[in-house]
Amino acid sequence: MNWKREAIDKLRNYEARKQAPANIQQEIKRLEVEYTGIRSAVTDGTPVSGGTSTREDMMLSNIVHRDELKRSLKETRMWVATVEKALAVLSEEERQVLDRFYIHAAKGAVKDLCELLNVEQSTVYRKRDEALRHFTIALYGVTETA
Repeated sequence: MNWKREAIDKLRNYEARKQAPANIQQEIKRLEVEYTGIRSAVTDGTPVSGGTSTREDMMLSNIVHRDELKRSLKETRMWVATVEKALAVLSEEERQVLDRFYIHAAKGAVKDLCELLNVEQSTVYRKRDEALRHFTIALYGVTETA
């Protein structure tokens, strides 16, 4: 497994995944409101063709969807916490370098880092590699598969 590639993917997805819990919670609330608007199934004993009620299907689908979102919320929070713990191990300079290269990647990041750190391009790339190695070890404990 290429652990550095995995670490880079985590850094690139960090901002979106950090925002996801708020969006997931909002969707769960929306589904809860929607659920209260679904009228209960009629229990008058009249058989429904096909054996199921559309209302029952809608209610079950809503419940299943909320359960899946709650699982996703828990997983996303754990994912973000893991990345944040690994980022916390880094120095401020290492975080800045990884932020400019991967988290908030933008054109001209190398030039900006050269000016910010008062170093040459080759040094910026060396610092990026060192920061990525440090982050990967903090995240996975390894950088390469034996």
